[in-house]
Amino acid sequence: MTSRDPAAAMSAADDASAAAGHSGPAAPWRRYSKAQLFGMAALLLLFGALIRGAWTHYQQHNQAVADAEKRRSFVPMVQVATVKESEAVTHTTWPGTILGYTQASIFARATGYISTRNVDIGSKVRAGDVLAVIAAPDLDQQLAQARGQLVQMQAAVEQAKATAELGRVTTSRSSKLVSADSVSRQQADNDRLTYASEKAALAVAEANVVAQQAAVDRLVQLVGFEKVTAPFDGTVTARFIDVGALVQADSNSGTSLFTMIHSNVIRVQTYIPQDQASGLTPGVEGVVRVPEMARRGFPGKVTRVAGALAPGTRTLLAEIDVPNPNDVLPAGTYCTVELRIPRKTPSLIVPAGAIIFNQNGLLAAVVENGVAHMRKITILRDFGTEVEVSEGVKAGEQVIVRPPVDLQDGARVEIRAPPPGASP
Repeated sequence: MTSRDPAAAMSAADDASAAAGHSGPAAPWRRYSKAQLFGMAALLLLFGALIRGAWTHYQQHNQAVADAEKRRSFVPMVQVATVKESEAVTHTTWPGTILGYTQASIFARATGYISTRNVDIGSKVRAGDVLAVIAAPDLDQQLAQARGQLVQMQAAVEQAKATAELGRVTTSRSSKLVSADSVSRQQADNDRLTYASEKAALAVAEANVVAQQAAVDRLVQLVGFEKVTAPFDGTVTARFIDVGALVQADSNSGTSLFTMIHSNVIRVQTYIPQDQASGLTPGVEGVVRVPEMARRGFPGKVTRVAGALAPGTRTLLAEIDVPNPNDVLPAGTYCTVELRIPRKTPSLIVPAGAIIFNQNGLLAAVVENGVAHMRKITILRDFGTEVEVSEGVKAGEQVIVRPPVDLQDGARVEIRAPPPGASP
């Protein structure tokens, strides 16, 4: 075999490669297969993803640490309001009913027919005015008969007096004649006892006169009831009879003739709930308002207070007297009563936005020296924008309005300055 020169052999290979259309040295990647190249690319992508994920996690961890540190060192700005003492009086408004100061239903006291009717619904009358006249002729006849019997009994008294005087004289004579044996003792006893009997008969006759006089007086009163008169100054609000109507004077089923009220002074009845009734006493000032006259108030004072609450409603009845000289306020009208009831126990006013409700109950956050303290409170009444509390806070303390939801007891806060012109 003929040995070939290595340089000549390489030259021949290069010539052959050049003849095949290739020039330059062979590419290194051609030494690997396609599968190997794909695997290497996947590894590179996975490695890049791991690096990116680790870097993102590192950034998030640093951010979380920074946020936690920021939260620990963050002092929230809060708005506060001052706890105020409630006023010395409670302003309340409750529905009421206007009634006449005096009201009476007038019934017949004599049985008969209506002969005259002088008034009707709405008539203004004075005390003693004749409202109607009842014709009762049988009652008039009874009175005449009773008066005649009275005259007879008075005559009988005079007759008994004369008889008794005769018996007295006879007894006196008999007693003198007995001592002279001119009259028997039997006769003297008869005269004495007869005189005693005649005196008793005189006493009976006088008692009959007294009884008959009482009967006459009763009939006179009944005849007087034939004229139905007004018991007081006022207004006729109802009429139930007309001329010719039969009326009965019966204590159980008597006929109602008229209804009257005295309305120059009205009384307003209202019912006060238990939580406000403790300070209600006569003399408390009030204002009565009627919806149809909303711009006008009618001042008055509480004059009567029931001594006990109604068990069914736990309310206290109170009456207010209001002057009504021109009958501006008709009886039966619905009204509202505004009262200024003195407080017997002190209380405090807190903004409704300062109330916190959670698993611990009702709380308020009080700021002291830049630190929030949670206080349990007891609400008495809710006024909408404000609430009345009895304990948990003190007058003059500052409570946080609309506190952050994550506010904790003991957290530091910074009070935000109120805007210019804002009320504290």
